[in-house]
Amino acid sequence: MISRRVVLTAMGAVALLTYGRAFAAEEQPFTLEAFHAAQNQHKSILIEIHASWCTTCQAQKPILSDLFAQPKFKDLTVLRLDFDSQKKEVRDFRATMQSTLIVFKGREERGRSVGETGADAIAALLEKAI
Repeated sequence: MISRRVVLTAMGAVALLTYGRAFAAEEQPFTLEAFHAAQNQHKSILIEIHASWCTTCQAQKPILSDLFAQPKFKDLTVLRLDFDSQKKEVRDFRATMQSTLIVFKGREERGRSVGETGADAIAALLEKAI
């Protein structure tokens, strides 16, 4: 028989997980309209230039996911730009490689990195946008 304490503990854990993700930054596909809308609202923005085959991009993914769950990044607008299918947009951002991360505050570019997989360095980059 399951005790009341076990049930209450499990319910609390589920609530914390749900609550934490409810306020997390979420990735969305890059569109010029979404980017301009976020800029016009003076939002903190991350452009994530990603390729599905890129091992560095795959290494960045769990780091970014963990950072997006932190309350300080909850208002970050994350736009994922596909390196292979959105070539014009990649060129417009003057990016030459996948695994490029670019942060903006409104219309101002605040920083970028290429191929970074250190959690502290990525967090420091994201902080430049907030």
